Amino acid sequence: MIRILFFASLRERLGEAEVTLAPAPELKTVADVRAALAARTDGRWAELLSVEQLLLAAVNETMAPPETAVQDGDVVAFFPPVTGG
Repeated sequence: MIRILFFASLRERLGEAEVTLAPAPELKTVADVRAALAARTDGRWAELLSVEQLLLAAVNETMAPPETAVQDGDVVAFFPPVTGG
């Protein structure tokens, strides 16, 4: 499984702190994970996770650009540029 975490205002607006995705051939990168989440039927996911939306990502606690590879067992985190303290 790929574990996806949401932080700060993103977590609040989605109403979820984390979800999991089953590994799949189409989930090769952070951008693919983000697109799969945005495709969920609830419109708020698309609004908050669309490619145009400014979000930062990390894979296994390391900052990750969209082209970073993901695999089974990884933890992918999404968060806004300013998370507050």
